[in-house]
Amino acid sequence: MDIFDIIGWVGMVLVLLAYVLLSTNKIKNGYLYQLLNLFAAALMAIGLFPKNAWFSFTLQIIWGVVAILAILKFKSKKK
Repeated sequence: MDIFDIIGWVGMVLVLLAYVLLSTNKIKNGYLYQLLNLFAAALMAIGLFPKNAWFSFTLQIIWGVVAILAILKFKSKKK
């Protein structure tokens, strides 16, 4: 297992943590949930990049962009 595998595994744990917290009503679909998704997507993308798993890498980039857009939406509502 190399550093990219470890980074990818941490990202996978974060996405599962976010999903479990949301599904058990510990958090809402808000800033924290989207921030967890963003970090998870970034870490998984880093882990996937050297493996040339382009379909999964692309999914993580899109997942991260969606999280960024949601975070920006939440921030604009607070103003």
